[in-house]
Amino acid sequence: MAACKLSNLFMFLLAILSNLVLCDVAILKPFFVNAATESASLDAAQFNAINRRQILSCTNPNPFLTMSLSTAGPLDDVQEVAVTVSGVLVPSDDDWVGVFSAASHNYSACPAVKALYIETGDISSLPLLCDYPVKSKFLKEDPSYLSCSKKHCRQQIGSQCLIHTCNASLTFRLINIRTPISFVYFAGGFDVPCILRKSEPLQFRNPNSPLYAHLSSTDSTGTSIRVTWLSGSSEIQAVQYAGGKSVPSTVSTFRQTDMCNAVPAPATNFGWHDPGYVHSAVISGLSPSSTYTYKYGSNFVGWSGDKIFKTPPAAGAEALQIIIYGDMGKADADSSTEHYIQPGSLGVINAISQELDAGKVDAVFHIGDISYATGFLAEWDFFLEMIQPVASRIPYLTAIGNHERDFPKSGSYYGSTDSGGECGVPYETYFPMPVRAKDEPWYSVQLGPVHFTVMSTEHDWTPNSLQFKWLKNDLLLVDRRQTPWLIFIGHRPQYSSVVKAISEIVYPSVDPKFVATIEPLLVEHQVNVAFWGHVHNYERTCAVYQGKCKSLPRKTDVSIDTYNQTIYTSPVHTVVGMAGFALDGFKQNPSNWSLVRISSFGYTHVQANKHEFLVEYKFSSNGQIGDAFRIVR
Repeated sequence: MAACKLSNLFMFLLAILSNLVLCDVAILKPFFVNAATESASLDAAQFNAINRRQILSCTNPNPFLTMSLSTAGPLDDVQEVAVTVSGVLVPSDDDWVGVFSAASHNYSACPAVKALYIETGDISSLPLLCDYPVKSKFLKEDPSYLSCSKKHCRQQIGSQCLIHTCNASLTFRLINIRTPISFVYFAGGFDVPCILRKSEPLQFRNPNSPLYAHLSSTDSTGTSIRVTWLSGSSEIQAVQYAGGKSVPSTVSTFRQTDMCNAVPAPATNFGWHDPGYVHSAVISGLSPSSTYTYKYGSNFVGWSGDKIFKTPPAAGAEALQIIIYGDMGKADADSSTEHYIQPGSLGVINAISQELDAGKVDAVFHIGDISYATGFLAEWDFFLEMIQPVASRIPYLTAIGNHERDFPKSGSYYGSTDSGGECGVPYETYFPMPVRAKDEPWYSVQLGPVHFTVMSTEHDWTPNSLQFKWLKNDLLLVDRRQTPWLIFIGHRPQYSSVVKAISEIVYPSVDPKFVATIEPLLVEHQVNVAFWGHVHNYERTCAVYQGKCKSLPRKTDVSIDTYNQTIYTSPVHTVVGMAGFALDGFKQNPSNWSLVRISSFGYTHVQANKHEFLVEYKFSSNGQIGDAFRIVR
């Protein structure tokens, strides 16, 4: 921060527009956060007017150049489209194709949007356009392009070719995001693009299709399940299940005006995409740990195919199997460039789907930093489509993270711009959890022999706060005869061996005030294990309190660390933020409370009965166990 001595956000943006190199790009995010918070002089309307220049067609256009698509539409809900560019005279590694989702496009150049990318934490090289392309690819991804190995003669004398051209083909996987899709072919790379060709818009066959169902628990009985899905239609739809029973949906949505606007943000600017409508229906009268067939939609918009879900075990049941991870995000199966790609996410969700196929999962906990859409709203659709093979079959329970909630002057405890202006609105709409009230995203649920207390590290947790009082009461009322295991879940960790160094500034991964306030509650109420995300790796502690090991595990005959909590001392802390985001390493000399550290993509699989709580960290690449520990009491 000290390396960039500018007085306010306007000077920062002006410097970007002037192509001045002020400081290393890695330190721009913290500077932007503080400048945005302190400057009230630049509102969103002024930001929108900064340095937009219309992109014209490239000078001296090539007369041979064409762009064709493999379909004229309409598009199915999931469809691959091949884009072929032909007639290129001089291939360049700066040539690219963007996919645009809005019904009307603004292809003006907006260098100032670089600040909005950085605001969310994404410092990748991305297109600086006033309308964000939801995905893009460079033509050089076709290996024949730069070498021009697929030549086409355009002008010939006798047997000699005087002019030959090159071509390339790219394949994009498109999903139904309700609005027309256009392809635009650019030269000049992401920083100084100019338009070479545009396609006609492709419509989706059914913009109102019911899509991307995901489930959540409504209580601890195992007798009800909530089904949530998206559609372009606001008309009431339904879930049909168990051979003809039907439950109507409630319908909700959110608008651009619902996003945060204290400072400029993607969610209120070029990242906005209409979410359509979110439908939700609660099915009751079910049996715990049982499977049911269902479908959702209506005769008007159409019906999904038949799907199967499994209800979770009821509170007090003998056994439970769950998956826990954080910080997943999304990546696209077609390897497109998108805002904030999380490279490990596809492998992790595929591995969990295989666990589910084998009957080894009753529910999933995704504990913060869910989609990393961070104000680029179409990316919520991409994420929901990606997790559907798991989330449509078992409860997909979540905790809120900084990239869903945090924004200056929005009521979040931490005033960073990490949510890109979303302020938790899309998160709470897409993922209705059994919470008490809007913007109070903390809750508890009992599954089998386990009580889960889920907090929000992004809302006020100080001793006089509403959340703190709720936490004390929830932990106090746990019935250890019914649910002998008490598991605490939140996004930001209390123990981590990662210290993020950005330029000359060091950012600790742990807030000592948070630890001092919440950790005593965990010990007082004998929490067995605390699971955290936020840091992008896997780490396990001893039974620790106030930075000191209170007890150590013992190796058993099967080489599994076993913590005996018959005489309770303190919880085991486990960081599980390795489900997709680019991985963090560890400092060279970790504290003695840190027992296991793994920087690899994966997830944790938990098996619990009333006598034993077993946690296995699994590599998503091969399903092998990288760490295992159990607790007995």
